Amino acid sequence: MSHIEIIRSGILTTCQDAGRAGWAHLAVPPSGAADRPSWRLANQLAGNPTGACALETTLTGCTIRAHRNVTVVVGGAPCSVTVDGHPEAWGQPVKLPAGSVLDAGPAEVGVRSYLAFSGGLHPKASLGSHSTDLLSGLGPAPVKDGDTIPLGPSPAHPPLPTQWPAPWAGVSEELVMKLHLGPRLDWFTAEAVSELAKGDWTVSEHSNRIGLRLIGPALRHKEPGRELPSEGIVAGSLQVPPNGQPILFGADHPTTAGYPVIGVVGPAALAAAAQARPGTRIRFAPIPIPHWNERP
Repeated sequence: MSHIEIIRSGILTTCQDAGRAGWAHLAVPPSGAADRPSWRLANQLAGNPTGACALETTLTGCTIRAHRNVTVVVGGAPCSVTVDGHPEAWGQPVKLPAGSVLDAGPAEVGVRSYLAFSGGLHPKASLGSHSTDLLSGLGPAPVKDGDTIPLGPSPAHPPLPTQWPAPWAGVSEELVMKLHLGPRLDWFTAEAVSELAKGDWTVSEHSNRIGLRLIGPALRHKEPGRELPSEGIVAGSLQVPPNGQPILFGADHPTTAGYPVIGVVGPAALAAAAQARPGTRIRFAPIPIPHWNERP
């Protein structure tokens, strides 16, 4: 079977597709690509169905060798791209002859780059997905040097010769995220709620695909020491542990948690968060909880 070979795996490169939606009742996170728009566009440009599996790199990129003729799109975080040492275009289809080596260099802006191959990648699936899940351990392990990953059949639609824009330009400096308040807003002091609208936080170096740990003003609980029974959470939840330093949950988030969630951000903010490096400043634009008697 035709495949790619991992020559340089980088600090963390994983296989990611659309994830495992629908298994939260069994404590299985959704997983999947952290920056969904970038992953989706890379597949589209490679001529793949939007749900195809691709490589997701972290900061340092990766190097692969093709063992069949294949088209590759390197998108997501901008980086240098070379084939057998010769410069190629980032963000558009690159033809890779069998035996040649493609290098995706370190991210110049953002965190995660995506390598989409025509036909998609086909590592062993778990619960209907090829995605690596760092929390549960489901799916293929993070790739390492010398690994081989099968390629799927060439797609019916040819790759699109379209230059890819960089919508995340400037993401490393500051992000402003709309935050839908709740469901546990009443667990926090009035000062904590006010701080959400005026404070800013920075992304900790201890962040990963599970979540961004934020450093900044403490969001104090109204009743310190009060315990909350574990309840379901979703990607984009802003959970606040007792120390008041919030955690913004990402693709590999746990399905339940015992600390209150003060608000939830939407998919666009999650995609931006996936490209936020340590030190990135984050501010929130709170959206109040609507009252049932309010009319549009």
